[in-house]
Amino acid sequence: MSAVDLLIVGAGPAGMAAAVAARRHGLDVLVVDDQPAPGGQIWRSVETVAASPRGARLGDSYLAGTARAAAFRGCGAAYEPGAQLWQIEPGFRAFVTSGGKARTVSARAVILATGAQERPVPFPGWTLPGVLTVGAGQILLKTADQVPEKPVWIAGSGPLPLLYITQLLAAGGKVAGFLDTTPPGRLGAALRHLPAALGKAGDLWKGVAWTLALKRAGVKMVKHVAEIEGRGEGRLQSLRYRRQGGTWQETPAEVLLVHEGLVPSIHAPLALDCKVEWRRDQHCYAPVLDGWGESSQPGLFVAGDGAGIAGAIAAEHRGTLAGLAVAARLGAVSSAMAEAEAAPARKLLERELAFRPFLDALYEPRPQVFAPPDETVVCRCEEVTAGTLRARAAVGRPGTNQVKAFTRAGMGPCQGRQCGYTVMHILGGAQNRPPEALGFYRIRPPLKPVTLGELAALEQPDNAA
Repeated sequence: MSAVDLLIVGAGPAGMAAAVAARRHGLDVLVVDDQPAPGGQIWRSVETVAASPRGARLGDSYLAGTARAAAFRGCGAAYEPGAQLWQIEPGFRAFVTSGGKARTVSARAVILATGAQERPVPFPGWTLPGVLTVGAGQILLKTADQVPEKPVWIAGSGPLPLLYITQLLAAGGKVAGFLDTTPPGRLGAALRHLPAALGKAGDLWKGVAWTLALKRAGVKMVKHVAEIEGRGEGRLQSLRYRRQGGTWQETPAEVLLVHEGLVPSIHAPLALDCKVEWRRDQHCYAPVLDGWGESSQPGLFVAGDGAGIAGAIAAEHRGTLAGLAVAARLGAVSSAMAEAEAAPARKLLERELAFRPFLDALYEPRPQVFAPPDETVVCRCEEVTAGTLRARAAVGRPGTNQVKAFTRAGMGPCQGRQCGYTVMHILGGAQNRPPEALGFYRIRPPLKPVTLGELAALEQPDNAA
């Protein structure tokens, strides 16, 4: 067993910033991350890609990660890429696998900077080969410069599809069309938040610029799409879609990328019994945190988009605050000095968060995201359909965990990451209850799949305390 002052899980914007802040005050810091290099999703592979033509195509926001990664590399924190956290216990003792071997790490404080995931969107045909998320397509573009050979259909809502389309076009890719699933009337709902968002006018202009770029490129844009379906034998062969109040249309398709926003990664906080709250503005759970990012479990902090979706810049500031808070808690810096150092980060974070209500209102998920047809597979791991869940929901008004036991939905390797929210909404719709009344799955160890060989490695003498 190794021992450190601070264990940081995740080397994205928040994790790197937290490490830099904590190391500035002399803490012994270990950062573990399951990715092969620092940067997280937003700056994935930035150290190797930034100097290439690919880096220029990905834009200035991506290139900004170069300086952040360099600062992180130079701060003196121990860094273990390719390391997977699969369990964490109060106190804190973390179980980590690296290089096929597992070991335990003891830490006086922990910062979870595990980021976010794309919101799962079950629809008929979403399990067909050829259907991916926009985030997956962007990973392929950033890490391997992979561009689909055939024209791509994009379906979804939010800034990411627009950004990806511009990046794909710059890389020589072809876009068959963009199915914008933002419902009509959302702009009107968002405009009441516009005054607070004007501090981020540059980001507002980015969205306009991306939309104009799509129009200049002649990308087919279909607005107010309410429902989509993928069809094909063994792979995606065609795409059906229906606009709000319209009729179904069908078009040939071989690749479809979907995106309906992001949700915080909450499995690790839930496993530690941290308090969470339902975010009506983002239709998801987020940990209950104080102004420094500390959870209801003393010494456990959550930073970045895992604390609530706010973007990469906000994630950095949250990471800085958490790193300073740990330094103060462990006596490396006085509370007064930590507060003084935190002031700039707090001000900038407040500016970033002021922009979120506008985006959350504009890109609130359409109702159909949470109400797939009966034949749709909701839990991919156990192949449980929406119809099966609705049938169970009518018997005794069961909760999420009861349905998990009845149907095995959520018992697969992903532990409900891909089906949890959909199950909540389906049960709530069938029982006329809000989804938060059902609650999320109880998270059981391990957080990620672990082999018997990895477990056996914990007993080896060289891993003993």
